[in-house]
Amino acid sequence: MIKIDYNLQPTDLNSKLKNFWELSGQKIQSIEQNYDVSKGSPVFTKKGEYTTRGWTEWTQGFQYGSAILQFDATGEQEFLEIGRKNTLNVMAPHVSHIGVHDHGFNNVSTYGNLLRLMREGKIAFNEWEKNFYELALKISGAVQASRWTSLTSTSLSQRNEASMAELSRSQRSEGYIHSFNGAHSLFVDTIRSCRALVLSHRLGHVFQGEGDVKINMLDRALQHIKATADYSVFYGEGRDSYDIWGRTAHESVFNVKDGNFRCPNSQQGYTGFSTWTRGLAWAMCGFPEELEFLETLEDTDLEAYGGRVSIEKYMLKAAQATCDFYIEHTPIDGIPYWDTGAPNLHKLGDYLSEKANPYNDFEPVDASAAAIGSQGLLRLGRYLMKKGETETGQKYWQAGLTVLNSLLEEPYLSTNENHQGLLLHSIYHQPNGWDYVPEGSKIANGESSMWGDYHFREVALYVQKLINQEPYYAFYNCLEK
Repeated sequence: MIKIDYNLQPTDLNSKLKNFWELSGQKIQSIEQNYDVSKGSPVFTKKGEYTTRGWTEWTQGFQYGSAILQFDATGEQEFLEIGRKNTLNVMAPHVSHIGVHDHGFNNVSTYGNLLRLMREGKIAFNEWEKNFYELALKISGAVQASRWTSLTSTSLSQRNEASMAELSRSQRSEGYIHSFNGAHSLFVDTIRSCRALVLSHRLGHVFQGEGDVKINMLDRALQHIKATADYSVFYGEGRDSYDIWGRTAHESVFNVKDGNFRCPNSQQGYTGFSTWTRGLAWAMCGFPEELEFLETLEDTDLEAYGGRVSIEKYMLKAAQATCDFYIEHTPIDGIPYWDTGAPNLHKLGDYLSEKANPYNDFEPVDASAAAIGSQGLLRLGRYLMKKGETETGQKYWQAGLTVLNSLLEEPYLSTNENHQGLLLHSIYHQPNGWDYVPEGSKIANGESSMWGDYHFREVALYVQKLINQEPYYAFYNCLEK
């Protein structure tokens, strides 16, 4: 269980953040100068050098989004040019990519961040450039929303009958953005691509289907978030023998013939009945940022979907459950192992009462899950404190700072100038054996990933902006006020 430091303040991280951004800039420059883009998008490191791994194209937005975040944090113009130039020259295929569930990762991280910087006055306003970013975000959201599986009105799990009784039958449209596995597959990760849908909606895009039927992207985003809360997150309500508060399933599998939920599954975790910690972290981050987004909408905008109270209730329940699970099932320094049910964890002894050990002989840690999850803890904590729930909010807020403080130090912060990664001890696909195992080691360790590095930068920027009293870092700040 995380040993939360209740005395830690954001300003205590100032010197670490300064060192962090210096190292971060060196890593970005190394990749820009040395990575062979003809090989495909960089995914993770092997022996300290970024390499690719064909599965889906989901990491390029993190590469160029990292340069944009670096500029935001430091004001160094060269990084803005790296991000802006490559967004223009390279990212268009990601806008129209119909085969992935990762539009939030690729396009909000690039086009969205650039538009946000323009709205915040950090880069010069240009009408055509603004229109370019907006058009990309409009189309990206629509393309992502088109990857849709509709469920029947009887497909809700029995455990949700009581809560759904609050809604009229006409308000119970159900569905989700399906993963690259196909129409039957809901991934917990995809909650962060709901950002693409709500941005497109708020930018006024009209998404049309067959027969010119207009499809509401806010509706689809909320349906997807509700499906994730219902099926990807567990609440200790007896769904299966392993149902405990806050556990998540990487994949939820449905019968697309009748729309019924069939079983939990996992692609990158150990099983569907254990918790892959990066999947958990996507939920931890995704629910709080969508709760924040709801605050930009009027009550009337939400009436057709059950109303603000109902929507906030299920989002907040999922956010707190997942964050509670993370706190309870992570070692004291806030760095989790790759799956809470990993088969050899028992060989580590009382591992939850010690700091995580990335160099052990049995199971890898996944620091990328910590980088993603820490942002979720911070956002949830701030959200609750703003709502007057000071004590509960403070717990999550301080937990987030505690995790970030651990990440900003070795052995997680990469200080070796010859290593292109920024966040060490990230795991991509343990079941498939894709991660590099150093000579003399029995497990993968010492390597980085594009998503880990990007989200490390993102949470560092989040805290730095609060310290400096700059505009609050949020994906929807790319929208006109």
